[in-house]
Amino acid sequence: MLPHTPEHPVACRTAMHFASPASMIGIGIVAVAATLQAVAAASEPAQAEGDGLTVAVRTVDEPNPESPPLYVADPGGGDPFSTCTTSAVGCLDTAGGCPPRWFASTSGLVMTRTLPSGVPVSLGPGGGVALTTADASANWPGGVDLRLGGWLGPQQRHGVEAIYWGLYNIGTAAEAGGGGLDAIPALAGSITVAGTPATNFFTNASEQQIARNDLVNDVEINWLYSVGRHPELLDEDHRLSWLWLAGFRFFQLEDTLTLQSPFDSGNPLSLAVTSNNLLFGGQVGSRLDWRFAPRLRLAAVPKIMLAGNAVTNTSVMATESGTPAAFASGAPVNVRTTGSSFAYLGSVDGLIAWDVTTRWSLWIGYRVVGVGNIMQSDAIWPTTITSPDSLTAIDTGGETVIHGGFAGFEGRY
Repeated sequence: MLPHTPEHPVACRTAMHFASPASMIGIGIVAVAATLQAVAAASEPAQAEGDGLTVAVRTVDEPNPESPPLYVADPGGGDPFSTCTTSAVGCLDTAGGCPPRWFASTSGLVMTRTLPSGVPVSLGPGGGVALTTADASANWPGGVDLRLGGWLGPQQRHGVEAIYWGLYNIGTAAEAGGGGLDAIPALAGSITVAGTPATNFFTNASEQQIARNDLVNDVEINWLYSVGRHPELLDEDHRLSWLWLAGFRFFQLEDTLTLQSPFDSGNPLSLAVTSNNLLFGGQVGSRLDWRFAPRLRLAAVPKIMLAGNAVTNTSVMATESGTPAAFASGAPVNVRTTGSSFAYLGSVDGLIAWDVTTRWSLWIGYRVVGVGNIMQSDAIWPTTITSPDSLTAIDTGGETVIHGGFAGFEGRY
């Protein structure tokens, strides 16, 4: 037995208390022999025979032919979606296939717009206002929204999309009757229609009408970057997705006001004033999707755009049959003036989507688009017309909000 000294810790003394020096040497010899036997077996062929039994021995260099039951492929190794399964990270397709890369959607729009304060376009017999441009109000016409895009890269975190949406024939018409109506603008006596003074049409009329016809076109090309999972890959464990977008946007707002006098005649004289705004610029935005039920999610898409605005004022006077009015010089009353300004635009889409399958979704939502530093026909409506210079006004201090609902579907493939 070893003496109780500081050089022999208690653990060692306790272990050796039950074995003599001779037995300890024997145990060591057995351990060395077992180690040598294992090394020799590893260097032999893959199969060894003994006592009628065939034993398969896997060498150290051979890979394990069977993965553990809970094995998950590394998403960063190659293309993780090329052999995607239900257990693979980021895969949503319960059938075991790969997540769809391309997406396309179609929606119907029902939208309207806010209008500026109206300006008088017709005076009654007592000099009171009979019609203003605001009487030609905005209605809720239909439109279309189309979207096409795809996800790029092995993990589908980058993408590109193209969007078009448009509204057409926004506006209504209003009439005033009773006779003794005088149109605004007042016309110089030198302006004629086929040799007849144009004032014969615009003064002391029996009935006059003001009508509005506006349109909106929007084109976008955006680059998408998903911070986490893109919207098509949400599940119970990943309820939120957030992506950034940046791209180019073209936005057109055109409004036309047309005054006809006398409206009840067979061939009234018309003055049409059209303001056209063409906005070009870059935009940034984001998208947030939240799955609050197994197949239902909410989404919000805010965007902001800074743009240059190329504006055009086109004013034309002619009869309904197409006979133009003419200035004293003989030039037709058809004047086109251009200008430019800085403009801005902000938009927000909010929607609720029902993901019927991993490849088809239905949605319904509401869109609000605000645009500023634009020209509108109400602001440039002339009060008098004596020469072409009377129709060259440019005023880009206007603003409007275009808003309304949409509903449609998206397919992913």
